[in-house]
This record gives sequence, C-alpha cells and structure tokens, in this order.
Amino acid sequence: MKIRPRRSLLYMPGSNARALDKARSLPADGLILDLEDAVAPDAKELAREQIGTALAEGGYGHRELIVRINGLDTEWGHDDIAAVSGFATAPDGLLVPKINFASDVTDAIAAIDGAGCSKNIGIWLMAETPHCMLNIGEIAAAHPRVVGMVMGTSDLSKDTRVRHTRDRLGFIGALNLCVYAARAHELTIIDGVQLDLEDEEMLRYSCEQGRDLGFDGKSLIHPKQIAVTNGTFAPDAAEITAARDVIAGFEEAQAQGKAVVVVKGRLVENLHVEEARRQLALAEAIEQMT
Repeated sequence: MKIRPRRSLLYMPGSNARALDKARSLPADGLILDLEDAVAPDAKELAREQIGTALAEGGYGHRELIVRINGLDTEWGHDDIAAVSGFATAPDGLLVPKINFASDVTDAIAAIDGAGCSKNIGIWLMAETPHCMLNIGEIAAAHPRVVGMVMGTSDLSKDTRVRHTRDRLGFIGALNLCVYAARAHELTIIDGVQLDLEDEEMLRYSCEQGRDLGFDGKSLIHPKQIAVTNGTFAPDAAEITAARDVIAGFEEAQAQGKAVVVVKGRLVENLHVEEARRQLALAEAIEQMT
C-alpha cells in the first residue's frame, strides 16, 4: 500500500520571495504556493515570476508543491495557467478555487490542458462555496485528473454567515459531505485553516476534530502550526502497536480457519485489518520523509 502523507499543506504567498525560500526548510508535507487570496492584485505578475523561479531552483525535497491559481472567472486566472505552462519546472499540482459545479472542473481542466500544461500535474479543487457543497458528489467525480480537495472554510463562512466557533458546529454538514465525496471517489481531502495563530490548544482541538471526521490533513497559514498538525494527523506509538496487534491476531485467526478474532477485547474483522495496514503504511511513509 503506497501512501503520500499530506498531514500539513502550508499556504505560502507567491509574492513573498523570502517565504518561498524559507519554505525549503519547513517540515510541512506540502506547500500551496498561492497566487490567489494571499497576493494583492498589483503583485500577481511578480508572484507568478517568483513561483516559477522557486520551482526551477528546487530544493524543496519531499514537499508536495501545489500552485493555487485565481478563479477562471477573474482577470488573472487564465494568465496564471499560461504562466504555469511556461514554468521550467512544473509543480506537482494546481489548486483551482471557487468551484461551484462539475462543469467548472471540466472547464478548468480544458483550459489547463489547452494552455499546454503537463498532464502530470494533479488537479486540486477548493471546496468553499454553498453551490459546491450542494454539488460535491458530482464535483468529486467530474474528472479523473482530480486528486484532492481543500476545504475553504473562510470563504464558506462569508457566503453562509456560519460563524467560526470552537466546535465548528455550523460547518459539520459541509465537512462531512466533502469527506464522504472524497472517500467515494478516492480523493485526498484536506481540512480548512485555523485562523487564530496564538491559540495552540484551539489548533490542536481543530486538528483532532478534522482527523476524527476523516480528513487526511489540514491546510495552514503559518509555519508555527506545522508541528501540532503533523503530530495529530500521524499515527502515534499506541496506534502503531495496536495496528500491528490487529494484523497479527487476524492472520493467526485466518491460519486457524476463522474469519473474525477478538484482539484485546475488541472484535476484529477484515475491514479493521485494512485500516490497520493503512495506518502502518502511513507511519512508514512519514518515517521515510524524516
């Protein structure tokens, strides 16, 4: 089982050359090199140039590099795609914002392909509008090039008037829907950002909630959030031990002709073994990155 850890995806403004350089030493699993919200209108061209230069210079190691373009209904979106198609080194992925319908996905990929971008670039989608939530199943299934989705809870809050509360009660339906759609279509699903940079306890709570809801990782807005996020979305020592016990117990039961077994008081079936193997594969992939 091959797994790419995506515990932490850190937004980095493309207009900030110093941040792009610093990102080479940060322990994030992935970087979202931003051309959209984090970049002022008069700095869009500079951001494109600096991201292209940073990608060409390399030095990012294992980190997955995803460029977030502007929406294709803006004056910058198509120029962003044209710029990426001309990069000497292509990113691993392109993140497309403001997706409302499945047709937005196919239109975006048609524009990306039409600009001559490498077919090896994975397509990511922002899930951040009410229409997107209502159409998320069709959106997730819209094109085989789509590899993942990122929750945009800030934009969703603005459009729905849902408040950012500790328990994120107003977002739970949307979060659930996106996780279900991602799992149904074998996509990676990344939780939205935690806006309060000073409240580490709140960040930890948000990460644990996202993990328990089924997310693969969390999007971040500051390097100080990486450590907590990486730790929360990685199997801990107890989980690794439990996974090994589940697999060993089940394999022993199979050798005896049994389909189920009780391991330390818990019933274990094949579905539990599959999850245990996923946990071990994730732990091994993380270990190889360090």
